[in-house]
Amino acid sequence: MEAREHFLHCPRCASPHSQDQGAANRFKCEVCGFSFFFNTATAVAAMVLDSERRLLFIRRARQPGKGLLAMPGGFVDAGESAEEALLREIREEVGIELRDVTYFASYANLYPYDGVTYRTLDLFFMCATDNPMQARALDAVSGVEWLDPEHVSERDLAFASMRSAIRDYKRKI
Repeated sequence: MEAREHFLHCPRCASPHSQDQGAANRFKCEVCGFSFFFNTATAVAAMVLDSERRLLFIRRARQPGKGLLAMPGGFVDAGESAEEALLREIREEVGIELRDVTYFASYANLYPYDGVTYRTLDLFFMCATDNPMQARALDAVSGVEWLDPEHVSERDLAFASMRSAIRDYKRKI
């Protein structure tokens, strides 16, 4: 179920609502006119390369994708830039500092969590670190692995956006 399907009553006047047929991402109350837009959440992911051109992957410790591979990253908090969120998330998940951060690509994604499927826009950044062997499993991470991207199977990746990013990365190398 998508996030918008969880609104059964207007947040302003508590009336039952009807979905505006012209805008699938909008809640529109027919009684008081209140509108709420279900915009995508923004997430970031780091494609961290070591000196051997391997990428840093985490093993997810939680759903969605528990036990699967992912690139370290997470959601952008209110008031943060994508770059600030990326640096924060990498410190929180694997405990390393990044350098040479450059934008790679963005992909639309679905993030199922606690019975609700959220639409996200995932921003991917190419990065390096001075201390790759200091990467360790921290928040919501059960392990870290440095892998040759050529040997990473798409079926082992937690999210469709990451499968797209790896596919595009392989085409460019």
